[in-house]
Amino acid sequence: MQRRELLKAALALPLLPLAVRTAQALPAGLAGGLRARIRPGQPGWPAPAEWDSLRRAVGGRLLQPVSPFAGCGAGSAACAQALKELSNPFAVGDNPALTQTSGWADAWASQPSAYAVAAESAADVAAAVDFARRHRLRLVVKGGGHSYQGTSDAPDSLLVWTRRMNRVTLHEQFVPQGCAGRAAPMPAVSVQAGAMWIDAYDAVTTRGGRYVQGGGCTTVGVAGLVQSGGFGNFSKNFGTAASNLLEAEVVTADGVVRTVNACKDPELFWGLKGGGGGSLGVVTRLTLRTFELPPFFGAAFGKIKADSPQAYRALVAKAMAFYTDRLFNRHWGEQMSFRDGDTLGISMVFQGLTRQEAEQAWAPFVAWVKARDDCRFVEPLQILAVPAQHFWDAAYFRKHAPGVMVADDRPGAPPHHALWEGDQEQVGWFIHAYQSAWLPASLLRPGQQERLVDALVAASQHWGFALHFNKGLGGGATDAIERTRDTATNPQVLDAFALVISGSGGAPAYPGMPGPGPDLAKARQHAAKVDKAMDALRALAPDAGSYVSESDYFLRDWQQRFWGVNYPRLLRAKRHYDPEGLFFVHHGVGSEGWSEDGFRRAV
Repeated sequence: MQRRELLKAALALPLLPLAVRTAQALPAGLAGGLRARIRPGQPGWPAPAEWDSLRRAVGGRLLQPVSPFAGCGAGSAACAQALKELSNPFAVGDNPALTQTSGWADAWASQPSAYAVAAESAADVAAAVDFARRHRLRLVVKGGGHSYQGTSDAPDSLLVWTRRMNRVTLHEQFVPQGCAGRAAPMPAVSVQAGAMWIDAYDAVTTRGGRYVQGGGCTTVGVAGLVQSGGFGNFSKNFGTAASNLLEAEVVTADGVVRTVNACKDPELFWGLKGGGGGSLGVVTRLTLRTFELPPFFGAAFGKIKADSPQAYRALVAKAMAFYTDRLFNRHWGEQMSFRDGDTLGISMVFQGLTRQEAEQAWAPFVAWVKARDDCRFVEPLQILAVPAQHFWDAAYFRKHAPGVMVADDRPGAPPHHALWEGDQEQVGWFIHAYQSAWLPASLLRPGQQERLVDALVAASQHWGFALHFNKGLGGGATDAIERTRDTATNPQVLDAFALVISGSGGAPAYPGMPGPGPDLAKARQHAAKVDKAMDALRALAPDAGSYVSESDYFLRDWQQRFWGVNYPRLLRAKRHYDPEGLFFVHHGVGSEGWSEDGFRRAV
């Protein structure tokens, strides 16, 4: 598939009929309302006095973000400091001009907004939304800033920056507003939109002794993950983050602060559960159910190399049969990776088991590998377990396993702010390609496993990829599957045994950084190889859906891939709560009615 060569045709021709049909179906207020957004220098751009009025409305918290790399040619101190901190995602996130991803080849580059409201309350957010609506501005929302699709920033826009809204509150018995007598009280946690998952885990697990289903990367924003569906290490047992949403506070396009749940504005509430961030409103607070902690969380790590193509196929076949027999259940998550046509990587986690039980589960596979003379462990299988309450406890790891978690090393940083060492490579990275697809559990059946193995081996000859078992709920707990069924996420996730992900990226490449910049020729070569690998895997499931947060920027039929049969319902909610199309993100609900940059109506 020559995606890059056909990019213009792919973006224009296939989407034109859909855009026309969508525009024809829009209610009068949307089709005849906002036609274009205003850029700086154009007639209608707010005058300085108008910006001053917004500044007063938000308590002086109106900023004009400037990239620290803008003055790198002059050898600025800001540039030097920013370069020094590029391995620290907490520092990157604390700068309103930066995003955790620096760009995507032939797609977008991280550029700061013209203005930003450093919101500290829902009232600040409402003021920004009102201002953007009245002045026809491009509005952007950023909490964690991890969007691979570039939805966390946009030049010439007004940014709602929620980073300072990071309060976390525990509840012993929570009942959503308006649901008294209709919903049983339950333990929960309320998290403001700017909080990261490490903030939630510290409060709920490390100090509170309970569990909240969140993301694996600790610096990801809570609000963004929930709105995209949200997978974590143990989703097969606890469900998606969206499935555990009990209530949300959200500012809609009319500037109204709403508290929504299953009893109040239920369609908007449902849309926030996996409908994608930034399309239906600006979430300011989320309340999620919490769970009793199992005694232990643990992990299994190792790497196996085969000596020949025949040995590699045998290894992959054994790995899939072993996974089906021993690991395809609510206890296991994370991934197996397939690299270089001869290497199998193991990086998995477990819950609800002891270390001894986990070792027993893996024993037959380890024995099989050791009995062969044509493949071997190049990294011995290690199985570790820690008390579950310490799984995100930075102080615990500093004492017992230094280096596993990396702390925010800036003076005055909260002591719990740390990330997994393996996630550092994502900080500021420049994406060459990134694709995902859900693989149905039917492929694990005896009559289908051979097809699965053939495709895995064939794909690995083109480019590496991984099966993320926790990002498919097949084989998981029944209650987790049922809760996730009542979300906007593509229903394919319910029966998928894994989400396959293949991608490539390079060093940070923020505009203005010193150095040669991204190697676009290399990026395009890598993207073509990712295409070929994913083509081999999609042959197993031609209609496979894709996860909103981890998907191809150039995906053509994104409405069907992201949401399947749920998209029409999401679009109805969009039309009801945002009839003028104030909220826009790339490949977000209703975005087919706009130009690629979100500034002009497509028709």
